Amino acid sequence: MPSLKIAIQKSGRLNEKSVELLKNCGLSFENYKSSLISSVANFPLEILFLRDDDIPEYVQDGIADLGIVGENVINETGVDVHYLQRLGFGKCTLKIAVPNDSVFAHVKDLEGKAIATSYPVILKKFLDDNQVNATIRTISGSVEISPGLGLSDAICDIVSTGGTLRSNGLKPFADVLSSEAILIGKNGIGNHAIVKELLQRIQSVLKAKETKYVVLNVVRDNLDTILSLLPGVKSPTVVPLAEENWVAVHTVIQERDFWEKINKLKAAGAQGIVVMPVEKIIM
Repeated sequence: MPSLKIAIQKSGRLNEKSVELLKNCGLSFENYKSSLISSVANFPLEILFLRDDDIPEYVQDGIADLGIVGENVINETGVDVHYLQRLGFGKCTLKIAVPNDSVFAHVKDLEGKAIATSYPVILKKFLDDNQVNATIRTISGSVEISPGLGLSDAICDIVSTGGTLRSNGLKPFADVLSSEAILIGKNGIGNHAIVKELLQRIQSVLKAKETKYVVLNVVRDNLDTILSLLPGVKSPTVVPLAEENWVAVHTVIQERDFWEKINKLKAAGAQGIVVMPVEKIIM
């Protein structure tokens, strides 16, 4: 079967997580930092290591069949690609930030002001949507220093923790776009057998990250109460213990509900609770 090509970041904040995801899907390859391409030994796929700004256009033009790239980059380039799967990592927000001593209170206060950004397309759409006429100054890097140099009244840039803003005397003012890593594909690729197989693997890994495998012991008289708290993937597994009238219950719990569920299980009589990570869940 001919190989498909997937493009991922050569370096940057999405590279490590993209490589980790593909390896967790069982793909065996080398992460060549100095090479453009790496073949997967056990799956019909080749990996292209590219600049993130180039990935959407490579996919749109069919040079790569798939790509992993931030949603902000997709929106800025305006390419025609298909969203296949949100990946849950690389989360950040494109924000407008202003100097700490500014008196801006509403987006409308940006009227007539200058805003520096590396994302002029996204920023223009945001300003148009809010009916604000401002000057957009496109800067390729170090956007956050522009207000201090008198080049702009505000900036629009990617914010993850906010540390860079604080160190440059800036504060968040308005959210423009929330972004995360997306698996994209060229149009029409979604029904390809290799893509379906890769998507199944990715989805099983992502689902596993959202869950914990839990084993607990409980006296049989309290079993119904315990089971009512544990929906599981289908239903919990119940196994008799050597000690009379005791059973072991095996199930999975959603990560977001974990501590609330654990506390309720303990209150309902659960003992010897063992919690383990889940590697993959195949539905």
